[in-house]
Amino acid sequence: MTILWINLAIVFILSFFSRYFAVSTTGMLSSVPIKPNKALVFGTMVSLALVAGLRSNIGDTYFYKHSFEMNDFTWEFINSQKDIGFGLLQMVLKRYSNDPQILILTTAIITNILIVLVLYKYSRMFELSMFVYITGGLFLISMNGIRQCLAAAVIFTATKFLIEGSLLKYILVILVASTFHQSALVLIPIYFLVRYKAWSKATFILLFFSILIVLGFDKFSTILFSAIKDTEYGHYQNFNEGGASIIRVAVNLVPIAISYFGREKLRKIFPESDIIVNMSIIGFVFMIISTQNWIFARFSIYFTLYHLILISWIVKVFSEKDQRVIYYALLICYFIFYYYESVISLNIIYKSDYL
Repeated sequence: MTILWINLAIVFILSFFSRYFAVSTTGMLSSVPIKPNKALVFGTMVSLALVAGLRSNIGDTYFYKHSFEMNDFTWEFINSQKDIGFGLLQMVLKRYSNDPQILILTTAIITNILIVLVLYKYSRMFELSMFVYITGGLFLISMNGIRQCLAAAVIFTATKFLIEGSLLKYILVILVASTFHQSALVLIPIYFLVRYKAWSKATFILLFFSILIVLGFDKFSTILFSAIKDTEYGHYQNFNEGGASIIRVAVNLVPIAISYFGREKLRKIFPESDIIVNMSIIGFVFMIISTQNWIFARFSIYFTLYHLILISWIVKVFSEKDQRVIYYALLICYFIFYYYESVISLNIIYKSDYL
């Protein structure tokens, strides 16, 4: 964990000072009143990309490296695979090197740069988003579900189209992302679900149905897996790694709950917040369902990124005299959660042949 602790410190310090040395956006078409210092933001990208890209273990890293070494990425082989985009990426990389580390490094660079660029544009407190990106566990997940996190990062760049209502451009980005992980296609119907006012009747109906699914999960899962049994996801019927931690569900709930109680002020200071809140709520719905089976938490990856934007704004919902207390409370609570999950629960051991 030593490298991961050092990375957390570097990322937070650089991102904190990037906001300290930020420039005003007065006169620009932006809801965010300041833009962090670009040089320091670049420093956070470098730290994240190197730590993630130079690892030799964690999650399914070994299997990706083994696959890269063993397979010959010809056009025939790529066409036989389910994720053509990821196959093409490996074909190009293998022309330059047979060392599988090039795949891990490249995907880490692309994933982290795309995520940081979007957070740079939409986060109110950039360092808080970056801190939660690591301590909330998404940075660690990006080193496990490589293809899906890469697809999620690509989709995250379409936030602008989602907010503007540019359906065609949004769908085109989704289609590109789906070549890395086909589950990205679920984001197409989601477009129509999130473009309404947050905390409307539709929101509460969605939450109500998610609770019903949890209560009647056995019947729901039978219907679902029966419907997808002939697809590439049919094998998930036998996926049994237990449910997601209730602590993680609670951690995801807090910013959403705060956004509810401060919804009017949030809309005033961040007009685009309704879409961000709705995406976070859908991610929370998947997280609730995942308490019954962890596989559903994989879908929440696409929505947790919007959670990072939301949490950077909720501090400003409070009165000015309380903002400092809330800010430090968030830092402390997420730090404790990170320690609990990474050290106590998962016992993460980071290895690298370079660091």
